[in-house]
Amino acid sequence: MKVALIGTGLMGRPMGERVLAAGYHLTVFNRSREKAEPLRSSGAEIAATAAEAIGSAECVLLMLADGVAIREVLFDENPKPDLGQRTVIQMGTISPTESIGFHKEVLERGGDYLEAPVLGSIPEASAGKLLIMVGASKPQFDKWSTLLECFGSEPLLIGEVGKAAAVKLALNQLIASLTVGFASSLGLVQSLGIEAGLFMKILRQSALYAPIFDKKLQLMLDRDYGIGNFPSKHLFKDVALFSAAAQTVNLETIGIEAIHRLLEITLEKGYADGDYSALFEAVSPAEG
Repeated sequence: MKVALIGTGLMGRPMGERVLAAGYHLTVFNRSREKAEPLRSSGAEIAATAAEAIGSAECVLLMLADGVAIREVLFDENPKPDLGQRTVIQMGTISPTESIGFHKEVLERGGDYLEAPVLGSIPEASAGKLLIMVGASKPQFDKWSTLLECFGSEPLLIGEVGKAAAVKLALNQLIASLTVGFASSLGLVQSLGIEAGLFMKILRQSALYAPIFDKKLQLMLDRDYGIGNFPSKHLFKDVALFSAAAQTVNLETIGIEAIHRLLEITLEKGYADGDYSALFEAVSPAEG
């Protein structure tokens, strides 16, 4: 089968490697061509345009940052890509409303569409251990499960298009909320001169513990957030999408709006490309 991958950034590159390792013919496109070049040595073809990549394949995987980028690739290019008789699998984090809209437009262009957002980061993508949530019909899920298993052993059918997108936003909201909660607690005990190790010893033995706390602990203690596997700017976008989706079903969003503001402060402090644990700088500034 011929597969196209649009978007070969932090997650797209290891996912492309998985597709090639499984024996598929792969054509890739990325707006910054240098990010696509490493896949050439593994056997991928590099397309000059998204339309060229789409035209080469039966199935198109999208691993793009947001709905704006997806729209540019699928509908705004000139000439427009030929989507007829092709299946588009959207794997990034977008809103349910956006995904449903893309579904409708792809069908109108003679193609097919499903969503398969993933949970996990670069190590999980490289190892084929991503958690994959699928929004599709049962026949679509059955047809494309083998391809999706390149990225995770047990793709899970959530329901129709839009529902997997909603679950992904719900999970990413937890990433933000847990990180803000942990940063607040760590900031308080540090400010009072209590050893972080003692605090963590108690926390690890309690029902309050989540593995994300230990994953982010040292980054916060060192105040060194590097170039994140999941950058703060992407979590900022996802929290905004969650808030908008929550409002459509009459959920109270005061809490998530406060977290969104903390992420905005994190970006203002210069950590847009750093790991989202840089939320610690908004919650517990170094000068405090």
